[in-house]
Formats: sequence, C-alpha cells, structure tokens
Amino acid sequence: MSIPTIELNDGHLLPAIGLGTYQIRGGKGIDQVLSAINDGYRLLDTSTNYDSEGIVGEAIRRSGIPRSNFFVTTKLPGKYHHFDDTLMSIQESLCRMGLKYFDLYLIHWPLPKRGLYLEAWKAMIIAQKMGLIRSIGVSNFEPDHLDHLINETGVTPAVNQIEVHPYWVQERMLQANKDRKIITEAWSPLGRGSQSMKEKVITDLAEKYQKSPAQIILRWHQLRGIVPIPKSSSLNHQRQNLDIFDFQLTNNEIKDINSLSQVNGRIDNQDPNEYEEFE
Repeated sequence: MSIPTIELNDGHLLPAIGLGTYQIRGGKGIDQVLSAINDGYRLLDTSTNYDSEGIVGEAIRRSGIPRSNFFVTTKLPGKYHHFDDTLMSIQESLCRMGLKYFDLYLIHWPLPKRGLYLEAWKAMIIAQKMGLIRSIGVSNFEPDHLDHLINETGVTPAVNQIEVHPYWVQERMLQANKDRKIITEAWSPLGRGSQSMKEKVITDLAEKYQKSPAQIILRWHQLRGIVPIPKSSSLNHQRQNLDIFDFQLTNNEIKDINSLSQVNGRIDNQDPNEYEEFE
C-alpha cells in the first residue's frame, strides 16, 4: 500500500500516517511491529520512555527492507535535557536500535519548570550536524516554547507531536504550528479507550462511507493536515488504519467531529506547562 508523504520544513518527506509503539514490547512486540511493516507502515514512532526502541530496531532488521525506506522517530526523556546528556542519550538510543541515524528526534516534553529544553535543543542541532539525526522536532510544546527555541537558535522544529483526538481538537495549536511551518503529528489520535468511536457523529459517518469509526477519525486528522500516529497491536486494526486515503469528508463533516471537543478533554490532564514527565 502506497502512503502519501508530507514535506517538512527541512525538505525531508514524512509519511502521512505512522505506527505508535507505546506499550508494544518484548518478543510479541517484535512480531506486532513486523506485521505492521509487512502491511506497509514505514513511519515507526518510539521513545526511550516507551521501552520499545530495541524491538522496533529488531523488527526493521528482520523485515529485510532497506533502512532507507523507513522513517524512524524516537524521543528524548526529560532526565536527559542537559546538553551532554542529550548527546549521549541520542547515541545510546542509536546503539539500542542498531541504527546509524534517526529520521526524526523529538524532545518528548518541554518541562518548562526545569527550564532545560533549550539546552537539549542546542544539543540536537549539533547531533543533526553530526549526521546522527536528519530532522529535529519537539513533542507537547506550546507556542511560547516553540518561539523560545526559534528565537534563541534560528532553527525551527520540523514537527510538533501533540495530543489530538475528537475530544481534544487543538485548533489553537494546529494554527500555531502552521504559522511556524511546523507539521503537527497526533499522539493518541483515537483517544484512550474507544469512547470517541461510539459517538453518533462518528458512527453515522462510518456507516455513510462504509469505514470503521477509527478510519473516520484518522481521515479527519489527515484532512486537517495532521499526521496521526495510532498505536495498535491488532493486525486487523493496523491494516484498517492504513486504509484511509480513498474517501473524503466534507468541511461540514470535519466541523461536526470538531464539535465533540471538550473543555477538559485531555487524557490524564497532561498540560505541557505543568506536566512533569515520568522518569
């Protein structure tokens, strides 16, 4: 299956949908990632904090597909925001995954109370110049955090991966990223659990277009210019999640899904201005 790509502000091409690997671990995890690769996934998203870097690297090797065909993303944990720690963490993650470079490396959370994310960003710029990373970006960053990086270094993140789903629509952040020519990726694009997929507006659209509720939501993301990163260990769901590029939602239908947004729609109330990342 051919997956469309989106051009980043640094010229690299990002697949329009990826596989999340949160809670996908161990030998079973290798098989799950490998099945996703065999079905066409090339954007593989992991993190040091997910404890899945090793299995993603192993699945890539077992696939027999050239490394250059993949777009591999991982993320910097908060405990390594100091400059030297960032550089060492990048190199350790590469060794853990058995790779020579990352296609995209993200600061997982800004942790503004610690005030070190600029230091981490400067180290990532160096790592990019060293050839360890092709594109550099961030995750869960607010506009003020983005502007601090840009103003201090002149380097704009290629990606900002944030929480987006029907209960947390994020129009403000989508526009903020767009204004800065930053591509938005969505973590937990379906929300946690299956509640949003039971909403009448979603199920009605699923019936209309003969798609699953998950496919409706993922297409909603993609038509809003977002790259969704759904996590699924189910072979059937992995295949369905890729099959979203053969139908359109109208502008009114997109607005109808947007109307599901809730004031307190965040998962676990993870406010990037306050959230202290797990170690």
